Amino acid sequence: MLEMLQLPLVVTAQVDLLLVLVSLLAFWTRLSHLNYPNAVVFDEVYYGQFVSLYMKRVFFIDDSGPPLGHMILASGAYLGGFDGNFVWNRIGAEYPSTVNVWSLRLLPALCGALCVPLVYLLTLELKFSHLSALGAAVLLLLENSLIVQSRFMLLESVLIFFVLLAFFSYLRFHNSTPHRTLQGTCWLILSGVSCGAAVGVKYMGLFSYLLLLVVASLHTWKLIGDKTISHVISCHLYVHRVLCLVVVPVLLYVFWFYVHLSFLNRSGPHDQLMSSAFQASLQGGLSRITRGQPLEVAYGSQVTLRSSVSQPIPCWLHSHKVNYPIRYDNGRGSSHQQQVTCYPFKDVNNWWIIKDPGRQQLVVDTPPRPVRHGDVIQLVHGMTSRFLNSHDVAAPMSPHTQEVSGYIDFNVSMPAQNLWRVDISNREAESEVWKTILSEVRLIHVNTSAVLKLSGVSLPDWGFRQLEVVADKLFKAHSSSLEWTVEEHRYGTSQEQKEREAELHSPTHIDVDRKISFWAKFVELQWKMLTVKQEESEHKYSSSPLEWITMETNIAYWLHSSTNAQIHLIGNPVSWGVANLSLLAYQLLAVVYLLRRRRGLKDVPDGVWDQFVCLGCVCVGGWLVNFVPFLLMDKTLFLYHYLPALCYLYLLSPALLEHAHTHLLRYAHQPLRALCVGALAVLLSIFLTYRTFCPLTYGSPELSAHQLQGLKWRDTWDILYRRR
Repeated sequence: MLEMLQLPLVVTAQVDLLLVLVSLLAFWTRLSHLNYPNAVVFDEVYYGQFVSLYMKRVFFIDDSGPPLGHMILASGAYLGGFDGNFVWNRIGAEYPSTVNVWSLRLLPALCGALCVPLVYLLTLELKFSHLSALGAAVLLLLENSLIVQSRFMLLESVLIFFVLLAFFSYLRFHNSTPHRTLQGTCWLILSGVSCGAAVGVKYMGLFSYLLLLVVASLHTWKLIGDKTISHVISCHLYVHRVLCLVVVPVLLYVFWFYVHLSFLNRSGPHDQLMSSAFQASLQGGLSRITRGQPLEVAYGSQVTLRSSVSQPIPCWLHSHKVNYPIRYDNGRGSSHQQQVTCYPFKDVNNWWIIKDPGRQQLVVDTPPRPVRHGDVIQLVHGMTSRFLNSHDVAAPMSPHTQEVSGYIDFNVSMPAQNLWRVDISNREAESEVWKTILSEVRLIHVNTSAVLKLSGVSLPDWGFRQLEVVADKLFKAHSSSLEWTVEEHRYGTSQEQKEREAELHSPTHIDVDRKISFWAKFVELQWKMLTVKQEESEHKYSSSPLEWITMETNIAYWLHSSTNAQIHLIGNPVSWGVANLSLLAYQLLAVVYLLRRRRGLKDVPDGVWDQFVCLGCVCVGGWLVNFVPFLLMDKTLFLYHYLPALCYLYLLSPALLEHAHTHLLRYAHQPLRALCVGALAVLLSIFLTYRTFCPLTYGSPELSAHQLQGLKWRDTWDILYRRR
């Protein structure tokens, strides 16, 4: 064996110097002076709050997207030793010396830098030349808005990185021959992982993922029709793609939430949006109150009933020693009985006692008699001893429903109707026991078959602006506003009113295991993220999607407290124009090609046509799926939302130019020379424009008011300056 070993050992490697060059320049433009400015920049004030909560392992909900993006930002903070003790309350706030700003911004900057070589490689996988790949990389490299968005603790650069990596990996797999090699499988798995990561960073990544699935489906459909491949191999290739491009991303998406929910196990500011069972699974908060509570609700139990719906706000069934007014402002009369409301704060008046209608006692037997699905009960208000009642009297704010009250016998021919049937909506058996926190219960009025419901309407001043509770006959079967959960629970031991009032402040402790499964938490969190929306407000720098195409707007990210140094999200106007022209040119050229091919005229060979179509599917399709959805969204939007779509156009521009150069102008020498000269002139203009806007991209050097006015290329741009 030693004889077979020939010395010296030689390793031969091919290095793409253009790729190395653009990569180094990308790292230099994105990572140099990353800790400047040493202050909170624009949306860092938003994402920073979540990073601090991660450092403290406090649970939160962000309705703007899944948790992977926050986990990546938190990883950078962790590497820099950030402990979460910084108040993210305003843009421009100075970071203390204990906060490693460079580390906070490192991972988004790395992702932004890696996008440049990825675009280069992706262009090659689209089967265009190294010159086109260089052109695409230069467009991304010198795009001021992408540089700005990459240099701060923001998520767009991370999203763009994973999307580009997903398409590059898939096309590398598709172009590999044969597909069934280990290397090809690794590229396909990497594509699936990147898709799962893109969706895990922001939900906008879902549209690019769906586009990739469409492209992969077309390729697979074509492969299935290949008669040179056996049925077994064809089936294997199909399953192979489904596993890597569907199963892997779905599993990863669930995995991000598993890590998120496992790590954030402490009570926090968003707990009240979640169910009682979810809250009780977190350390602190509700779990401190409910620890050791009895699990099974019994006759004589003292309970608080929380509405399962969290809109407009979480609240508890409540009553107090104030009656409904005899007549409302609109002239309608009421029962003048004790008010029953839903109160959004913990209060002793939230306590109710479960009573057996056939017995007078209000204490729990030994052993306790549990309440089951279908049982008829009475609810007695703990502090006033009034029975929860409903009758054929219109509710104060929702006259199509019945009033709910604490019954007072005024001897006016209005008998008590205070029987309620327990309906456990999430029961597993017909004899299901009513459980603390876990059971979602509907209380059905026996006399009228109406269901106790939170209407969500605020009462007037006479009701202290608390929320209206009604009994509704015309209810939707699965509405969460009909469901109530026992949150706090103790076994009552005092029959006398005075003793009972004192007892309400001293809970019974019986150790019970009340765990909620990961899947239950995952489903609930998904639903809350989709339905619970943060309050939207108009922002000074918000814009409409149509304004993005021509860059009618900009965003002031940061302004120095005493000088004219500032950072703006402004794109490179020349690159922006080139991108728009390329989009228009491709569409026109595609229409001409299609019409002529319909007439039997093939201007380009079939292989070139396939390349042209693939370019359109990836680039034009990528622009469409990342732009059109914003036209349908009813939310506050900003210019940075356009950046993923813009990257697809930067991929398109050099490739389309090469197509025109190679296949349309190959015999026309004068136009060919003009095209080359024009392309060089455009590249030079892009570089000069990049240099011109660098002071607004990096925040230095500081410019005078006159120089800043010179950078206001559009009247709609908001450039800030101080006159001296």
